[in-house]
Amino acid sequence: MKFSKIILFFTLTQVLFAERMEITSASMEAEDQEVRFIGNAKVQIDDSWLHADKVIVYLDENNETKMYEATGLVRFKIKNEKHSFNGRANKVIYDKWKSLYVLRGKAVIDSSDFVIKRHVKGDEITLNVMTGRMNVKGGPIDTKFFIKLHDFKRAFGL
Repeated sequence: MKFSKIILFFTLTQVLFAERMEITSASMEAEDQEVRFIGNAKVQIDDSWLHADKVIVYLDENNETKMYEATGLVRFKIKNEKHSFNGRANKVIYDKWKSLYVLRGKAVIDSSDFVIKRHVKGDEITLNVMTGRMNVKGGPIDTKFFIKLHDFKRAFGL
């Protein structure tokens, strides 16, 4: 039996994040504590989303999501009450318990923290979504960081 689209809901029991993650893909495979979503995989958590060729969700002993890994052409928007990040990379790993994203391979993040706009490029970027802090490693493409220091119109509503 072929499935054109599979929708799976995971219930997350955490205080700081969404209570539900929705994942859609062309196909799904499950084995032990690992669920693979293959073909046009889309992850939606509240206002945040991630699109990739493949997403692997790792579950803990209670069948709750502990982390996920997205590969292929990965694009995302991560949004919370303090920060908003848009970006892309060849691979994205998210650790739920640490609120940490690791982007690898041609990683790019654009962020807007209400007053400060940032554009960051690197071979690997580690992003803490709660603090907004980033650790960027270069590589053959070097590391680039662009910041607009004085956006008075936006800061002061002019």
